[in-house]
Amino acid sequence: MGYSAWFQCINEGCSATYALDEIIYTCQTCGELLEVVHDVDELKKKSANDWKDLFDKRYRDNTWPYGSAIWGKREWVCPMIKDKNIVSLYEGNTNLFWAERFGNEIGIPDLWIKQCGNSHTGSFKDLGMTVLVSMVKQMISDGKEINAVACASTGDTSAALAAYCATAGIPAIVFLPKDKVSTAQLVQPMANGALVLALDTDFDGCMKVVREICYENNIYLANSMNSLRIEGQKTISIEIVQQMNWKVPDWIIIPGGNLGNVSALGNGFLLMEQLGVIKKRPKIVLAQAEKANPLYLSYLKEFEDFHPITAGKTLANAIQIGNPVSVKKAINTLKEFDGLVEQASEEELANASARADRTGMFNCPHTGVALAVLLKLVERHTISKGESVVVISTAHGLKFTDFKIKYHQQKIEGINAHYANMPIDLSPDIDKIKETIFKRLG
Repeated sequence: MGYSAWFQCINEGCSATYALDEIIYTCQTCGELLEVVHDVDELKKKSANDWKDLFDKRYRDNTWPYGSAIWGKREWVCPMIKDKNIVSLYEGNTNLFWAERFGNEIGIPDLWIKQCGNSHTGSFKDLGMTVLVSMVKQMISDGKEINAVACASTGDTSAALAAYCATAGIPAIVFLPKDKVSTAQLVQPMANGALVLALDTDFDGCMKVVREICYENNIYLANSMNSLRIEGQKTISIEIVQQMNWKVPDWIIIPGGNLGNVSALGNGFLLMEQLGVIKKRPKIVLAQAEKANPLYLSYLKEFEDFHPITAGKTLANAIQIGNPVSVKKAINTLKEFDGLVEQASEEELANASARADRTGMFNCPHTGVALAVLLKLVERHTISKGESVVVISTAHGLKFTDFKIKYHQQKIEGINAHYANMPIDLSPDIDKIKETIFKRLG
């Protein structure tokens, strides 16, 4: 196709480059993280309108592989992978839900929820994993020795890795913190045949182990420090704008743990801006759980420094990360987008999730963090009534039924569950049933 991309060091004083099919995760010169850079001059040979028309034509197309929201934008993602090596489960194209009732309730009528959990394994992680596993398949096809692909995970990454590796016939290894992921998240990699290693540590401990394993044993690293993941995840930005008829929302709120997703979000908007597809940028809000808030603490000091913390136990276990790998990328993105960072307590995230559920949603606790932050920003008038807001919902609520049940049973310690709603046990007595119904109806 004539389009090309490569890894490049994020350190402006270095800017070393590497091929995308090179097994490398950090710069060999300075040790910094890498990012994928595209030949923008070549992409500019097609006009902004032509790109929009092409992506609209491919949207949900049954022609392989364009029905995938990622591979329908392949020229902007990873153009050098051959069709036969693309590993896709037709990820993306998830619902941009107009949260009309909830929005009107809180005074933001132009409120949208990007439901990334409506994907094959139930989270946004599918968007990046299709790119990474496809590149691994391409490298194996080209003769590179890769024995397996591995990741550390708080649940969702392991599910995505296991599913895509199973589809490709590539062994997968996942490192999970023991007793710190939901049952649904644990079952997914088990079902797809991955080697599941439950370590008696937290996510940061699992991350330390997997990095050492991958650097020495022809096992490819699949965590978001690998920028191929970010390339798939950046299509969230493009897809949101496409679903809004190529208009940019005023605000985007996204929950963050390891922080790869916020830089992915920014990368998508920056590329659209470079190619003339959009003329303005949204403001990006990074939402963290109060018990796992290292970036929030850095933001309070205007990002002058950053100090890892030991993350406390939080209901939002997928973002229970105290030493995020992609922190420098995230800070760069937030500065570029006039962004801000806010936190939510356990009670705030639980009640925000349940309150929104009352208007037809079914939110994971991480989306609850983002919704709680939204409520704070509206209350402070940081976000005003006339502005458009998109909240990124990162995973499906069905992966966190234990959280949901315990909330409604009012069994979460320290949480005053304002929206608890349990079944009412009754005998099959018509009068009793009528009395109960009309008491509820008022």
